[in-house]
Amino acid sequence: MSAPAATHPHATTHPPLKEFILTLEGVNKAFDGFKAISNLNFYMDHGELRTIIGPNGAGKSTMMDIITGRTRPDTGRVEFGKDTDLTRLNEYQINRLGVGRKFQTPSVYTDHTVFENLLLSLPGTRSVWEALFSRVTAGQRARIDELLTLIRLTDHAHRKAGVLAHGQKQWLEIGMLLAQDPKLLLVDEPAAGMTDEETARTGELLLSLAGKHSIIVIEHDMVFVRQIARKVTVLHQGTVLCEGTVDEVQNNERVVEVYLGRKHEKKTT
Repeated sequence: MSAPAATHPHATTHPPLKEFILTLEGVNKAFDGFKAISNLNFYMDHGELRTIIGPNGAGKSTMMDIITGRTRPDTGRVEFGKDTDLTRLNEYQINRLGVGRKFQTPSVYTDHTVFENLLLSLPGTRSVWEALFSRVTAGQRARIDELLTLIRLTDHAHRKAGVLAHGQKQWLEIGMLLAQDPKLLLVDEPAAGMTDEETARTGELLLSLAGKHSIIVIEHDMVFVRQIARKVTVLHQGTVLCEGTVDEVQNNERVVEVYLGRKHEKKTT
């Protein structure tokens, strides 16, 4: 048997190509001649918390629609994990893969309790009647208790969701999504309409989820963005204008020109 070849002391080994949880390459989408998404390239790591900002009409919502299957791109590649082409799947199939989305306005079962809302969100194909009137298993109760602790609504478990404060409804809906154990969570302007205290608590919640879940947050509140952001993507005219830390983004001349400058002008006029 021949001896293994000697390794040169300065030789380097190249790491394997990174597998992203989400990849968008060369994505385009137009509506009646208006190009909402233009040659968009976007890459996201597993367990990452990514914040997306940009002016109105920048393509943020259309990008989310494309990821979740509500809208199909005209051209381009959209992959979830390794070799899963999302453009070939419908919304239901994408959701079953582990992609959950929370819209800006909370959507909860207002006439049911917080506990019942979480129970109805647990995986399974049961009807509302079966979910609410069959015996809750020990495993289900343990999972709901875990979620209640996470979203800080343990003391409100038996209150109807309709009487919760706005921030509490937002946390409940995040808990309902987490009940399905999504791999990728898309959250649209979670801080909108919240008090400063609610905003800070929402930021703490999202930060606690990063790592176990991959999370995309669309947000306009730059104070909130600074609280949660590790990496910020700025969209403008349907494409990525720049990416980086909050400081890098806020000091980028183009970002100031097309987005942050406008926000400052609105506040001072």
